[in-house]
Amino acid sequence: MNRRMLTCLALTAALLATPAGAQLGAGLPIDPMGAVGRVGEAVRDIAAPALEPLRDGLRDVRALAQERVQRLGRFVSDHRDRVEWDERRQPAVRGEALLLDPDPAALEVARRQGYAVIEQGTLEGLDVAYARLGVPAGLPLAKAVEALRKALPGREITADQLHFPSGKAGAKAGSTASSTSALPRGGTVGVIDGAIAGSSRLVAQRNFASGAKASDHASAIASLLAGAGTAKIYGADVYGTDPAGGNALAIAKALGWMQGQGVPVVSISLVGPSNPLLSRAVAAARGRGMVIVAAVGNDGAAAPPAYPASYPGVVAVTGIDGAGRVLIEAGRATHVDYAAPGADLSALVPGRGRVALRGTSYAAPLAASRIAARLAASANPAKALAAADAEAIAGSRHTGRGVLCNICRSGL
Repeated sequence: MNRRMLTCLALTAALLATPAGAQLGAGLPIDPMGAVGRVGEAVRDIAAPALEPLRDGLRDVRALAQERVQRLGRFVSDHRDRVEWDERRQPAVRGEALLLDPDPAALEVARRQGYAVIEQGTLEGLDVAYARLGVPAGLPLAKAVEALRKALPGREITADQLHFPSGKAGAKAGSTASSTSALPRGGTVGVIDGAIAGSSRLVAQRNFASGAKASDHASAIASLLAGAGTAKIYGADVYGTDPAGGNALAIAKALGWMQGQGVPVVSISLVGPSNPLLSRAVAAARGRGMVIVAAVGNDGAAAPPAYPASYPGVVAVTGIDGAGRVLIEAGRATHVDYAAPGADLSALVPGRGRVALRGTSYAAPLAASRIAARLAASANPAKALAAADAEAIAGSRHTGRGVLCNICRSGL
């Protein structure tokens, strides 16, 4: 049934089910068992099965939005010692604010207002200066950020918001048959996530959070990259064992480190709100030739736009299942560039064996692997993306310029 017919049936059923619908039979006896009643029942009987998936989809979108709010609420409640709400009611590092482009005068104003300078520096390789400030004791973060903005008008001041993984590794899975031998292979991809374990392709890894703990999420991503033919992987652990891990400053520092290592393509399967410092870091890295690929998240179409996927120039990736359908839980960005497998795929995770995967988290690195392979051949980001465009398989209007790496469904 095509969309136009579905719409007509839906409108007809709705019209016949209302008092206005009865007016179509003006001058005729209103008899539920009469001709008009029988036509109305027939139309509703035909339309109901077709409309049911749409109703289910709407319920799913609403449920995902509600689940997101509840999940974030539980997270903040469970980690009050390290996390609190910012002025936009986003989870952020407790008691800390970020000031961009600090100078002695601004820092002196902040000190007089009761803010302590915890750290001051410039992002490695990106020339973005920042100061990390401790807010006055007893002052909620939301009020502290707003107060500092009033004390330093025109300055960029923000909370250090958190970002969360956009996928999950499920139960054990059987091997998923796939082959990428027909595609160009090779290239280098950096992964900003948790700590990667068990990957023979891992060239270097650096920690940007307190504590050290292997991440199933990051390890599965590395497995997918290896299976898709990526030759070298760099890992940046922005979580460690810290509940406030995944913050904007850690991700920005990881980007700077990747830039210093000469990593050409970086995959980020984390989502959070827009942050001025991270936005500046992304723009600086891109200005130096880095291609940044990011997942759109798994909080559904009703969720706010995901970042870093929504920053200008970032390659935003959504996920599809084995039938080519965009995942019902796929989030949104201000733009979508590609789709890649995000369900009906598997990867090897140390200590767990082969596990089933689902989420846009796993689509982003697969798209990144294809761009990296093309970039290894051309050494020109624009040409590499053009080659990826030519390689992409046409999908629905929700898959951007097409589907990449559709045969890449099994990590090594």
